[in-house]
Amino acid sequence: MGAENKTDEEKQNGDGTLFDLNDYTIIKEGDAEILMHAKNEVFYNKTQVNNRDMSVAVLRTFISQRKQEHEAMLTRRRTKAGNKVPDAKAEIPDDSGQHNGESNDGSEVLEDASHNESCSKPEEETKNLRGKGREELKPPRVLEALSASGLRALRYAREVEGISQVVALDNDKASVEACRRNIKFNGSVACSKVESHLADARVYMLTHPKEFDVVDLDPYGAPSVFLDSAVQSVADGGMLMCTATDMAVLCGGNGEVCYSKYGSYPLRGKYCHEMALRILLASIESHANRYKRYIVPVLSVQMDFYVRVFVRIYTSASDMKSTPLKLSYVYQCTGCDSFHLQPVGRTVSKNNSVRYLPGFGPAVSQECSDCGKKFNMGGPIWSAPIHDQEWVAAILADVKSMKDRYPAYERISAVLTTVSEELPDIPLFLSLHNLCATLKCTSPSAVIFRSAVINAGYRISGTHVNPLGLKTDAPMDVIWDIMRCWIKNHPVKAQPSDQAGSVILAKEPVLQANFSRAVASLSKAQAKKVARFLPNPERHWGPKLRAGRQITSKHVSLLGPKALNGINNHENGDGSNHEDVEEPAAKQ
Repeated sequence: MGAENKTDEEKQNGDGTLFDLNDYTIIKEGDAEILMHAKNEVFYNKTQVNNRDMSVAVLRTFISQRKQEHEAMLTRRRTKAGNKVPDAKAEIPDDSGQHNGESNDGSEVLEDASHNESCSKPEEETKNLRGKGREELKPPRVLEALSASGLRALRYAREVEGISQVVALDNDKASVEACRRNIKFNGSVACSKVESHLADARVYMLTHPKEFDVVDLDPYGAPSVFLDSAVQSVADGGMLMCTATDMAVLCGGNGEVCYSKYGSYPLRGKYCHEMALRILLASIESHANRYKRYIVPVLSVQMDFYVRVFVRIYTSASDMKSTPLKLSYVYQCTGCDSFHLQPVGRTVSKNNSVRYLPGFGPAVSQECSDCGKKFNMGGPIWSAPIHDQEWVAAILADVKSMKDRYPAYERISAVLTTVSEELPDIPLFLSLHNLCATLKCTSPSAVIFRSAVINAGYRISGTHVNPLGLKTDAPMDVIWDIMRCWIKNHPVKAQPSDQAGSVILAKEPVLQANFSRAVASLSKAQAKKVARFLPNPERHWGPKLRAGRQITSKHVSLLGPKALNGINNHENGDGSNHEDVEEPAAKQ
């Protein structure tokens, strides 16, 4: 560490000025260490260790996948060049067009002038195929657009092999000073790879189009104001990592605010957290489409108090036309748990050509066919898969092989395990407890309900968003028939005839459910008793105050005096002056 060569009393900031180390607390996470001042000048949240660990794991897999894709592309080009060798006068075709996510960036393709030369010098042939400077894959550059203390950027630089540069931005002078101080504190590796700039992230990304292979957005609140510039700053085939912590807005607390920020209207169902993920993905896709770009999600998770998505961005005007096929509106019944999706677009194929047309509608009638109530409409949301299961498997394998390198290994491995078992092509989910609450009945066990769905010929899985959530391709009439059959064996008290549950139970089931236990009723993780949903490691595991704000006496009624002192001690460090902790509360 760079700090070992300095005295215990005084160190140097990134700008060369001295500071007293006794005023700071050293926080270690992974291979990085940062200095946090006793005052809340620069934002730091311990809770986000899950977020940072997940990002490090995805970044490692991205670098590996990027290298494999590059080698596969070179192999294809050499093969095509070999097929053209007998014709000495033929030109090598330009295969730099969009193929499996590789976009046409205009790289120069040179003419193969000599058959003998091309056969004897495959390296030069590769150079001709790829254009000047394209025969080697350059190490990726990473942009952390909102760096604060720089902890995330330092972890990327110190823990992920193969990164050439990490650019950390912030428009707060104190944060940039803290970031530069932490870069120097972390020694030569950090100094050689990480650079910090005082800049508006939106302006910086707009003035550096397609320059970064990875762009990381982790704002305090909504990322919506950064998305337009972020999708332009990512290189073709690069990755955008984006966090949204404004869950009250995304989950339907303020639907009109969500629409103004993200262009979608949320619904307040049990699936609201997954809908938040899909609203964020739809918003990113919308911004990307304006520049003839589109996204491919590789991992989308809801953890703690936020959602986090990892998407790759490509450029292709033709592939961009498929966006309406990936978006849907959601109709949610106000009386029961039935919901239906209405795709925005559809395609018609004729004579090897594809026409893009509006989606058929309406998907539902004015009244719910199950309970007779009205529908609320939300969306549009991303209804295509939100994970790439091959990526998820690769990320999980990497995490398990390097468990000592991840401070939050238990949590992120549990989330990834649950994600790996989700049905990838089923948007949103049902809650078994909500179904039973509608019918006022006792709940069958998850195994029994899963078995009934499987025995009826449909698929079903859990979801990482909710321990009680169930994803299935079974239509709602089948789900209600299963519940009707269950209630025949477990009768309920009579309810008023106008209630949704009474209307549903008044109909006879068309499907006779089979509740005998199915082999696939338990997932592999459940069968092996692998922990999938872990409790928070400590109390008050959630959002922290913005930088510059202090905890005051108004928090006592919510947290209690002991908890308030504990949070202040955590913010200020064990070695800080405890009288300073009490002072802000006494002023209010």
